[in-house]
Amino acid sequence: MDLVRISRDLCRAVARLEFGPPVVHVYNPLAYARAPHERYLRAFGAGPREAVLLGMNPGPFGMAQTGVPFGDPHVVRDWLGISDAVGRPEREHPRRPILGFGSPRHEVSGTRLWGWARDTFGEPARFFARFFVANYCPLCFLEASGLNRTPDKLPAAERVPLFAACDDALRALCAALQPRVVIGVGAFAAARAAAALAGTGVRLGRIPHPSPASPRANVAWAADTVAALAALGVSLPRR
Repeated sequence: MDLVRISRDLCRAVARLEFGPPVVHVYNPLAYARAPHERYLRAFGAGPREAVLLGMNPGPFGMAQTGVPFGDPHVVRDWLGISDAVGRPEREHPRRPILGFGSPRHEVSGTRLWGWARDTFGEPARFFARFFVANYCPLCFLEASGLNRTPDKLPAAERVPLFAACDDALRALCAALQPRVVIGVGAFAAARAAAALAGTGVRLGRIPHPSPASPRANVAWAADTVAALAALGVSLPRR
């Protein structure tokens, strides 16, 4: 099964779910940002791959704007060469408008992750020959204040069906890409990968999350990531 079909199946599955307060807006970039999302899958998602880097879910200034995991608009446009038109969610939070590639905001986690890939590999083709970047959950959850509510903070009754759909999609993605290792970007993604892929034989690992909320990530994310990859036996080009 190709990645576009997997994405569309996941999009339909999560569209049927309902979420309550404190979540007041749910963005599904697999739907309104389908054009750049599927361009990313078609351009860079042909397997097999050595490793999949798995994030948590879209950030309001990253994938929510561009449809690309960790997708800071500037990096996605300038390094990945993706700038397709982005639509709008049915219900848009007034404090978190979707501006697509016209968004002036940077997504710090995205600039760190993709900036590291660019600085390490130079060209996208060299990075994607060995790696693929995906998100476990495709939805962005916003509270009334505009705060981004992460999937782990949802009530259990909402998490169970959401995680079931995301687990299915992750297993299908791994069947398509045949990675040697799935590497969670942060603790949540690593834990969900372990739950979804138990018994499959796929090796699991973890690198630190590049969020600016982490003091350590603000000073040493790239170095810590290189060390974590080395411990997993994932070699990198010398700079």
